[in-house]
Amino acid sequence: MAHAFVNVWLKSEILDPQGKAVSQALNRQGLTSVQEVRQGKRFRIDFSGQISKADLERVAKEVLSNPVIEDFEIEIID
Repeated sequence: MAHAFVNVWLKSEILDPQGKAVSQALNRQGLTSVQEVRQGKRFRIDFSGQISKADLERVAKEVLSNPVIEDFEIEIID
């Protein structure tokens, strides 16, 4: 069985209060080299047979993300 990962995160111009809070917490923990954290979500899609990247992109745009405020990337693992 193969699977694909679809990673979704807020576009850089969109405020990310959760990412900001995590970034500040990491700095308080002594990780002062952390510049920015962006929160996101990760989907694992298992499939048998073949699935095209175009089909995954369509699903990512129409179902898994809000393209107005989110970007995504797809990784297919055979």
